[in-house]
Amino acid sequence: MSTATDGDPFGTAGIRQRVLSAWREDPARFREDANAEEDLVRGGYRDRLLVELAQNAADAAVRAGVRGQLRLELRGTTLCAANTGAPLDAAGVQGLATLRASAKRDETAAVGRFGVGFAAVLAVSDEPALLSTTGGVRFGADPTRKQVLAVPALAAEVARRAGGVPVLRLPWPTADRPPDGYATEVVLPLRDGAVPVVAAALADLRADVLLALPGLSAVDVVVDGVVRGLRIERTPGSARLTDGPGTTTWAVAERSGELAAQLLADRPVEERARRAWTVTAAVPLDDDGRPAPLPPGQVVHAPTPSDEPLSLPVRLIAPFPLDPDRRHVAAGPVTDALVESAAATCADLVAGLPADPAVLALVPRVGLAGAELDAALCGALLDRLRALAWLPVAADREARQTPERATALDDPTEERVAALGDVVPGLLPAGWSRRSDARTLTALGVRRIGVAEAVEAVRGVARPASWWAGLYAALDGADREELAALPVPLADGRTAHGPAGVLLPDAELPVHRLAPLGLRLAEPDAVAPAEARRLLERLGAQPATARTVLADPAVRAAVGASMDAVDDPLEGRPSRTSWPRPCSRSSRRRVRRRGAALAGRAGATRRRRGWAPAGELVRPGSVLADVLAEGSLGVLDDDMAATADPDALRAVGVLDTFGLVHAEDPDDLDVDDADRWVDEVLDRLPPDGPPPRWPALTAVRDLELVTDWDRALPLVAALPAGAWADVVLDGVAVPGYLRWWLSTHPVLAGERPDRLRDPGSTELQGLYEPAAAAPEVLALLRPPASVADVLADVDAAIDLLDRLGDPVRTVRPDVLRTVYARLAGALDGIDVDPPERVRVAPDRVVTDAVVLDLPWLQPLVRVPVVPAGGAPGAVADLLDLPLASERVRGGVTAQGDRRPWAGLPGAALAAARLGAEG
Repeated sequence: MSTATDGDPFGTAGIRQRVLSAWREDPARFREDANAEEDLVRGGYRDRLLVELAQNAADAAVRAGVRGQLRLELRGTTLCAANTGAPLDAAGVQGLATLRASAKRDETAAVGRFGVGFAAVLAVSDEPALLSTTGGVRFGADPTRKQVLAVPALAAEVARRAGGVPVLRLPWPTADRPPDGYATEVVLPLRDGAVPVVAAALADLRADVLLALPGLSAVDVVVDGVVRGLRIERTPGSARLTDGPGTTTWAVAERSGELAAQLLADRPVEERARRAWTVTAAVPLDDDGRPAPLPPGQVVHAPTPSDEPLSLPVRLIAPFPLDPDRRHVAAGPVTDALVESAAATCADLVAGLPADPAVLALVPRVGLAGAELDAALCGALLDRLRALAWLPVAADREARQTPERATALDDPTEERVAALGDVVPGLLPAGWSRRSDARTLTALGVRRIGVAEAVEAVRGVARPASWWAGLYAALDGADREELAALPVPLADGRTAHGPAGVLLPDAELPVHRLAPLGLRLAEPDAVAPAEARRLLERLGAQPATARTVLADPAVRAAVGASMDAVDDPLEGRPSRTSWPRPCSRSSRRRVRRRGAALAGRAGATRRRRGWAPAGELVRPGSVLADVLAEGSLGVLDDDMAATADPDALRAVGVLDTFGLVHAEDPDDLDVDDADRWVDEVLDRLPPDGPPPRWPALTAVRDLELVTDWDRALPLVAALPAGAWADVVLDGVAVPGYLRWWLSTHPVLAGERPDRLRDPGSTELQGLYEPAAAAPEVLALLRPPASVADVLADVDAAIDLLDRLGDPVRTVRPDVLRTVYARLAGALDGIDVDPPERVRVAPDRVVTDAVVLDLPWLQPLVRVPVVPAGGAPGAVADLLDLPLASERVRGGVTAQGDRRPWAGLPGAALAAARLGAEG
């Protein structure tokens, strides 16, 4: 047997002699070695060659106890990888020439996988060489083939393989040495076609590869003489990565331990001796120190990139045992144990990050796992996060709580959370309660509450008036029904259990002097902000001006007992007035001014049963008199109508068409459903915008009294343009009062115009009946002509949702593809009951369906599919339906032919239902 000599320091001659003798004696071993090497080459190591080289460099640095450095240089058609650290030795050469064996089997800190990684060089080179300060070896297909063909028993096998031989089994010595400053250099003359592939791999190599290589601190990438430096600076809990001119900080969590010996009983011998493990989880941070989750498409690093998908947007590095192809993790007790350790490490990473809502992106999404290992990792991590105190508390930003103790507010704002933080236990900050994170919070077990539950929490609490003012201002814009029981502190120390009927005092009203009257006057400081007053007025409170105070039943009784009757109805003012002592002089002046204005506008005339204000009378014989309900308004005396000048009657207010009402503030519009109109106008404005500045408003009175709309509509259509004008608030045009009222009442043959469609509309065919009226009337009423018109109004959008589930209706196919997604966007943030039936085809509705979120699941789904229009998650939430990925469970059990997605049967249909490109 040959031994090492000065010209052959590693005894390569002896290695060749032993290998050739074994092949000669047993040709089957030659076939096994050739097949094993071919399997490694077919494994596709070209895409991970650089990582394998870096891994070997890291292990060499660990063996030498130095900070490793690697230089990857493309010189023409040759790739050179020079590294510092421990030089090559005889055991290392023996490991290289013995497939699936390694000299690193006893090194617990090594990253490499038992010599298999060096085989990656065969993906690009037939003549690899390994040069070291202690000597060098080279391999080659040509010299190996020459040696093998000299053995007659092997020649036929080589011919059958078209000249293919196992390159890495026969080493030869070489006198070449690595460049100065480096212990070892791998030299790879690249085969034809490999140069652009290697150049692209060098360009794609990023500094984050160093996270998986604790022995390496620097990599220099050199192409055409241009150097790009990759560097890592490790500190506890973080790492600074430099890639050329850019530097990124990563948050890093690590855990280490040792596997129990029995877990490794079924693993190869080399693995049984390496029971120590280290798991690393890392995520980059932005310039503000917040996590910047990695993009989709991550894989598990074990420690080199595997083919195991990872839905978590982090870098996970764990020494999972691999199948022989080194692409997939092998199932078994070792993997199970490392899954728990990896989940604990990821939980450490999440808990160690700053308390920012961006952290929620690192929480696993239920039902979105990419494979069995990913599902196990996500499930274990979710269990850890549910039991870990890591969520912030709104009332104490330094405190942390477990998800089961946390509470998320629906439709949160910073102001609402600030107001409720000290009365709702465990309330999360507003940024942590976004609707987009609802599924994540639900998966964690966080309790969600609506505004109604928050209102219930404040009932009975004792807080200063300024706190209540802040609460009311914060709740402005919330749903009115949820606020019906909102407490209101009163000026006399009592608390009203709801705003309805509460009086809101103005600055001039002597609130505390009015206490003897027992009025429900709100504490002035609690309702001082404009937003607070606006909210309470929407909920039924009334401004406590002198007029409203005197209109209160208690005050009316007091005043009525102290006032004489009016002497002359034409004068319209009292002859003598004795005022209750609590009223101030300024209040009395205001009431007197108001009475005079009413008398001057009312201008009394006589009718058969007495006197009435002119504005409450209609001219006999007019169309208006015929279309109004009998007795709803008085009719002017026939004699006076026949003798008086019509223009004079019209000037004093007698009606022969619908009367107009003008106001500077919507609260002063004394017309039917004015408060509903205001609410719907405000619903169309951005929810987080400032209070709108109202322009001068024009409304039409007495619409609710009409009994014959066929004759009334021409009268309404003839009203001045100002009555029909849209109202523009903060740049948003919304329907004025007249158009809104007519659109929401059955004025067209017993139907509401907003529940019909423009006769010329094709988009809404099948969903809405066409409106029938004179063209000039339809132009003013504007029945919807498109889905966008319908979605502009919340109530109309909810009605459309119901119509889609109506089996007697039909929908155009192009409308159906996107209508549910558009509805989900229009109703985002609105509490809507899911429909009982959903539409899955233009003419078909069902009660059980799924929303398609992954196109390749369509052939596996056994229930009808709802078109998602590109927003499957939002559509599933709106309809309260499962996603297809939540219904289909399975995994890949065999390798199949890869075909382009667009060529699969049904691909176009699935893409259309998803709202995606085919």
